Amino acid sequence: MKEQSAQVRWERRTQRPLLALAVVFAVAYALPIVDSSASHSLTRACTVVEWVVWGAFAVDYVMRLGLTHDRKLFVRTHLLDLGAVVLPLIQPLRLLRLVSTLVLVQRRARMASQIRLTTYVAGAVVGLLMFGSLAVLSVERESPDGNIHTLGDAVWWSFTTMTTVGYGDHAPTTGLGRVIAVGLMLSGIALLGVVTANIAAWFIARFEKDDVEERRQTEAIRMLTDEVRALRAEVAALQERPARR
Repeated sequence: MKEQSAQVRWERRTQRPLLALAVVFAVAYALPIVDSSASHSLTRACTVVEWVVWGAFAVDYVMRLGLTHDRKLFVRTHLLDLGAVVLPLIQPLRLLRLVSTLVLVQRRARMASQIRLTTYVAGAVVGLLMFGSLAVLSVERESPDGNIHTLGDAVWWSFTTMTTVGYGDHAPTTGLGRVIAVGLMLSGIALLGVVTANIAAWFIARFEKDDVEERRQTEAIRMLTDEVRALRAEVAALQERPARR
């Protein structure tokens, strides 16, 4: 119990700092892409910030692993966290650091009970649009056959891809760009499913509430009817007594 309570305390204390670091990561990731003329020193500084943020999430995973009571169970139930920590070490690509940070932020955000589903979905949409646009722009801007050369083109492409509209006016031509496109399409479909399920659950809960209220009113009317019948029977019995005398 002590290990579990220590783990919970650690997660509560580090939740906001890690989310703040994720925002810092977003800025560091976006700067060299948005400003293609950024100096080498600025690009290098942004890369260092990205690795520092990733390292903070890696330390967080190791700390939670050390504080948990059953480490084997923790690893089995947090495979996504483990993959997000290990993948950048195997292949240190900026895109993998981006995916890893998004995964770790999402996993930590789920632990916050005060974050509602609507806020989570809205944040996921904005995050995917932003990072998807930046990621595809970073890999498609220098492609000789590419047609995504500006941030506006990238945002428009990300929006049409996430909504699975796909006008075809902009499309990735590199292999990594197409991998990003597949990820955005699957994410868009998943988010649409979450929103649809949330709306359906709201309607079902509303109908169930109305049904419960209707049954309660029906039961009250039935009980009132039984009481009226009992009173009528008592009145009839009282009226019969003088007649018999």
